[in-house]
Amino acid sequence: MTGSNTKTDRTRVKRLPARGAYDRETIFAILDEGFICHVGFVIEGQPYVIPTGYARIGEDLYIHGSSASRMLKNLSKGVDICVTVTLLDGLVLARSAFHHSMNYRSVVILGKAALVEDEQEKYTALEAFTEHIIPGRWPEIRWPNELEMKATSVLKLPIDEASAKIRTGDPKDDEEDYAMNVWAGVLPLSQVPGPPIPDTRLKADADLPEHVTKFQPRQS
Repeated sequence: MTGSNTKTDRTRVKRLPARGAYDRETIFAILDEGFICHVGFVIEGQPYVIPTGYARIGEDLYIHGSSASRMLKNLSKGVDICVTVTLLDGLVLARSAFHHSMNYRSVVILGKAALVEDEQEKYTALEAFTEHIIPGRWPEIRWPNELEMKATSVLKLPIDEASAKIRTGDPKDDEEDYAMNVWAGVLPLSQVPGPPIPDTRLKADADLPEHVTKFQPRQS
């Protein structure tokens, strides 16, 4: 289904529709660059939005957490959920307060998540979570044991009903405001890794791995 359209009546961007995108390549690129998603759902009439980590494998999004998590217990029952990921690319500084904005890329996914029961699929998802944080990490660390597998739940959400929304470029000032002698433009923002901070209990002879020293955030 790669390249197919994820647009539905529910995901169609209604405000500023020109900013909407529904091709999987655009949606996948944003998901792959982000780290945190927000999961929205309603339980017994009460709305919740929970931030959590995620990983994408093919055309499915995987969410994980404690098996004791109230969120995961309820989501595994097949309730409707909304997952969002947003990347902030810049601050848009206009000549008027009204037209200040932000350049961003975001994804909204709608659907029902299913509990991953297959142990191999669950294990693969846990590997994907680790590699999504920093590629190259999985081969060097201790993998989950049986107790940790039981303590962890994984949910799978098909990326079938989704949309991206993207803002780029200059501020959109009112025509008469362009005559003002006020600086306007975009202040770009990006994630930049700082110097690695070793664990206070790190062994003195532990080498700093290349996947840490050469890490760069993904950019689409």
